Amino acid sequence: MTVHQAPLGLRAYFSSFIAFFLVVFSFSIFLNHIQNQTQNQVATIDNRENQNNTLVNIQEQSPNQAPVVDSHDQSPFLVDVDVTQLKNQNQNQDQIEFLDRDDERNELKERVISIGGDNGSISHGGEEKDKCNWSVGRWVYDNVTRPLYNGPQCKFMHDEVACDKYGRKDIRYQHWRWQPNGCDLPRFDANIFLEKIRGKRMVFVGDSLNRNQWVSMVCLVESVVPEGQKTRTFNGSLMSFKVLSHNVSIDFYWSPLLVESNCDNPIIHRVSSRIMRAYKIESHAKNWMDADIIVFNSYLWWKKPGMKMKVLYGTFEDGDAVLEEVEMFEGFEVALKSWSQWLERNLNNTDKRMFFVSLSPTHVWGQEWGADPDATCYSETEPIHKEGYRSDGSDYGMMHTAERLIENLKPKGVNVQIVNITQLSEYRKDGHPSIYRRQYVNLTEAQLANPKSYSDCTHWCLPGVPDVWNEFLYAYITSS
Repeated sequence: MTVHQAPLGLRAYFSSFIAFFLVVFSFSIFLNHIQNQTQNQVATIDNRENQNNTLVNIQEQSPNQAPVVDSHDQSPFLVDVDVTQLKNQNQNQDQIEFLDRDDERNELKERVISIGGDNGSISHGGEEKDKCNWSVGRWVYDNVTRPLYNGPQCKFMHDEVACDKYGRKDIRYQHWRWQPNGCDLPRFDANIFLEKIRGKRMVFVGDSLNRNQWVSMVCLVESVVPEGQKTRTFNGSLMSFKVLSHNVSIDFYWSPLLVESNCDNPIIHRVSSRIMRAYKIESHAKNWMDADIIVFNSYLWWKKPGMKMKVLYGTFEDGDAVLEEVEMFEGFEVALKSWSQWLERNLNNTDKRMFFVSLSPTHVWGQEWGADPDATCYSETEPIHKEGYRSDGSDYGMMHTAERLIENLKPKGVNVQIVNITQLSEYRKDGHPSIYRRQYVNLTEAQLANPKSYSDCTHWCLPGVPDVWNEFLYAYITSS
């Protein structure tokens, strides 16, 4: 069959060329869409494999054996925090919208945080004192009653917080006592505490800041326990300190997001993409649900700059797995809801003592306390004395979410007491390890030339600030 075609003018030629170009361009977009779908499916499978690989159990280690360290991780336990990224994030207002999500959270940053405001009352000599908010006060230099223990003599100290062991000459940070306004915080007495928890198990559940507090608690207690009556063991995510004479176990369980995640390996948890399993907490809970006293925390792992959280709903085994990417704040709310609902289903109307420790602030932006813009906690030797000082990096909106969910548990028979350590810790820019801790990887020449670049301004030297956090716990536990 012969097809006769009329002669085309210049305009007709141009129109045909445009139409042909649009067809080719549309087809190219379609092929690219198909390729992206394929890549997403592969990524989902890879994420599943990564998750399964990082949720494995670690073999039991000897109490005297150092944990195996991944060559890409600076420490077997320290949280993955990049100070340089944090500083850049703070300077770029377009990248920190999570600090100003809405009017409510802006208002929260300007007022005194309400969580933990009512610390209850304590009887002294049979007379009940007026209620006092221990969280509001000031730091008083006290080289007579502080520190509460000798750091180098604590056999269970961890190297990442043993600042005097690693060369810190200024030890004034050990001699500050927290003085609440209008009342006194009971001094920690290890003998009284051990008698109070005789025959019980106490577990700290959370991230490296919670472990920091656990190490403090162990050092506070172990000095009064005779040799041969105390042991420490490592078993994967669980560390146990036992006082045999009192049948007491004070443990730490690694669970930085509280729910199951690809960050659950206590040693190899530095991952480029964080994935949490919504409403999946059982594999963790079986390790601490039998405890008499449980101390939870979760905050810092939700503050990774520039990162979003992938939330896995359902299971791959059942074929209903859905992976949703959300902002870190939204992931935090999903995790806390999962945690609170589990408590409601399993630990309602029990006599367990449960606590949730509020956020522990960092000190990585010197301009916030009047220092040079490039200053960090490095070389800081004094607390911040400005009353009510608040770091812009502290997300009080997240703690407000935790407070709301915890308050909702009370009518359901679940009592979780908030331990508000935030304001007192905000003042302590001098209390961080900085460069005075064990380095688990070799530092580069550039890092050595600029100590601020690798300073740890997140965790806390011991003896130090976490000892006060434990004095709060001590007062709560021994007064009831």
